[in-house]
Amino acid sequence: MTMRQWTIDIEIDEMEDERTTHAEARLRTDGEQLTGRGTAYRHPNDVEVPQIGDELATARALSELAHRLVLAAAEDIEEVTHRPTHLRG
Repeated sequence: MTMRQWTIDIEIDEMEDERTTHAEARLRTDGEQLTGRGTAYRHPNDVEVPQIGDELATARALSELAHRLVLAAAEDIEEVTHRPTHLRG
């Protein structure tokens, strides 16, 4: 059995004056790094709950990261097969 470990680091910045939270998710694999970014916006009338902004920004960053990972897999398949591929996900 072969085991691999990939690590995802998530950095979250809250900009109180702009009512935004930014998250960056970085995936490190064997020699490669992919990054996804996400932002959450708080409406001026909304109650300030930092955890909600963190969750939304992080979810959006991970969603973008997942999309980039699917694209990377498609590129790798095309390199091996020398044929176009159409992955969904």
